[in-house]
Amino acid sequence: MRDGFVKIAAGTPEVRVADCAYNGEQCIKLIREAQAQGVKVLCLPELCLTGYTCGDLFLQDALLRGGEEALRAVLEATREVDMLIALGLPLRYRGKLYNCAAVLCRGELLGLVPKQNIPNYTEFYEARWFASGTGVKEPSFPFAGQTASLSSNLVFTCRSLPELTVGVEICEDLWVADTPSTRLAQAGATLVLNPSASDETVCKDSYRRDLVAMTSGRLVCGYVYADAGWGESSTDLIYAGHSLVAENGSILAQRRFETGLTVSEIDVYKLTHERQRMSTFRCCPTQEVMQLSFDLELEETALTRPVAKNPFVPADHGDRAVRCQEILTLAALGLKKRLAHTHAKTAVVGLSGGLDSTLALLITARAMEMLGRPMTDIVAITMPCFGTTSRTKSNAQLLAERIGTTFKTIDIGEAVKVHFRDIGQSMEDLSVTFENGQARERTQVLMDIANQSGGMVIGTGDLSELALGWATYNGDHMSMYAVNAGIPKTLVRHLVAYVADENQERDPQLSAVLRDILDTPVSPELLPPKEGEIAQKTEDLVGPYELHDFFLYYAVRWGFSPRKVYRLALYALEEAYGRETILKWLHNFYRRFFAQQFKRSCLPDGPKVGSVTLSPRGDWRMPSDAVASLWMEELKGLE
Repeated sequence: MRDGFVKIAAGTPEVRVADCAYNGEQCIKLIREAQAQGVKVLCLPELCLTGYTCGDLFLQDALLRGGEEALRAVLEATREVDMLIALGLPLRYRGKLYNCAAVLCRGELLGLVPKQNIPNYTEFYEARWFASGTGVKEPSFPFAGQTASLSSNLVFTCRSLPELTVGVEICEDLWVADTPSTRLAQAGATLVLNPSASDETVCKDSYRRDLVAMTSGRLVCGYVYADAGWGESSTDLIYAGHSLVAENGSILAQRRFETGLTVSEIDVYKLTHERQRMSTFRCCPTQEVMQLSFDLELEETALTRPVAKNPFVPADHGDRAVRCQEILTLAALGLKKRLAHTHAKTAVVGLSGGLDSTLALLITARAMEMLGRPMTDIVAITMPCFGTTSRTKSNAQLLAERIGTTFKTIDIGEAVKVHFRDIGQSMEDLSVTFENGQARERTQVLMDIANQSGGMVIGTGDLSELALGWATYNGDHMSMYAVNAGIPKTLVRHLVAYVADENQERDPQLSAVLRDILDTPVSPELLPPKEGEIAQKTEDLVGPYELHDFFLYYAVRWGFSPRKVYRLALYALEEAYGRETILKWLHNFYRRFFAQQFKRSCLPDGPKVGSVTLSPRGDWRMPSDAVASLWMEELKGLE
């Protein structure tokens, strides 16, 4: 439970219809299995102590007493179990029968939540036996040898981890327009449990999965859906035990056609961060909702949930292709609007033969195509200087030729030497001035060519470089429209690879040059090459972009602490990089991120295409002189 991770599970026990003692034993068996796996919150199916398919037997006193006795047995067996548990049974109250979820912890019956929406259509006949629990409210109801609250409006808060607040709705409650979970989430529930008995029909599973995922996303919560399965009557229906665990729109784990546990972890800190970030998420606890408390021990939670190594890049190749196409279209649409609005006659791109400028050119070409304009309206300029290698220079020219742009080569070496002479900079002094003087000269050339041609300069810097401040202030840092500003380096690579794949048969030469660019080390090429090879490799200086993009995603998108970012990085990337390397570059990330904000505070316009952007006019507003001491102190504690 440390760092906000709570191990949760949906359980599908084997049942025998109307055999309450057996069903109770099976529930206890699953609880023991969950305990062994470190589960802290467990949801079991609707009416699992009796079986959902008892039919008119629900009107039999023997069955109702049997369900109550089974609950007594579960309570007794869980006195030493550090877990919040919800499971279903029928309950008689004031002459009516209710389909309830019993919520218990450490052998204490905390509350009884009656189902509110009673289906009575197609295969469902619940209204024949059960009344709606809407409006039922009994603060002190004697049941199973204890006294508990009976209400459809209960939320349960963990004292040791208040961010873990749990609400319960039952099966059909999820499928209606006005779900009880909406009210429970607004009252503070970060986790919703759904004991369910949803029969299976062809393709219903995909709808159920989407419904659970989207509900968790809409309510910014964790959602556990525990479905009835093997042992329910097959007289007319099949129950497949389709249990799901979701968090904020994503399915973390699911199981179907099996009994047993579906286990994952939800991150309640992540959920509360997202709710506080969203100004439209309403928190409105009312007197109708009864707040109850429970205790769990704070322990380290072993992670099993998926944590992507490259959070900006879809793991599935098919999804990745669709995402790449969409990102290229979004960025091109932004540039299309800017070119049309400014009546720019040309789009000027500084082409280095590297990944970022390649992507900028590909996006610019798409924008021109959308406008119905010739590719010759793109002015691609390569500006070799002291660090330029023949490989990148030739790739820049080949790329421009395949796209069909106007192409210019402007050697800036002599101009930079004159400038160095004017300011007293020695050619032997390979300092930051030596490097940045070249970058600023290139930007001056691009700006002046844009003026000459009535055009605008297209920026090439990407999101990862902006996060690290790996750009020359008023050099490659500046442009008239920065098409790559919302695209991290790990994604840049996949976008270029996607275009290479797309042109494999259509334009093999273009595909070949793109693949060679992909194989070229990332470099600003501002230091003289060694034996014709690139001497200055960016990732040797600032660290692997795979790590920095990981840090960026969790630190900025989710506001995680350095300790938690480090923990997740170890979980996802330790095998590839090792603990010392990860910690070294995490230090570097925070140091540079704070120190380089001044560059981000005056960025040119550029389109947001993903969940993270550092535009000072958009998602990220940070003082340029903010102090990093709190973050750096926490990192010291990890050494």
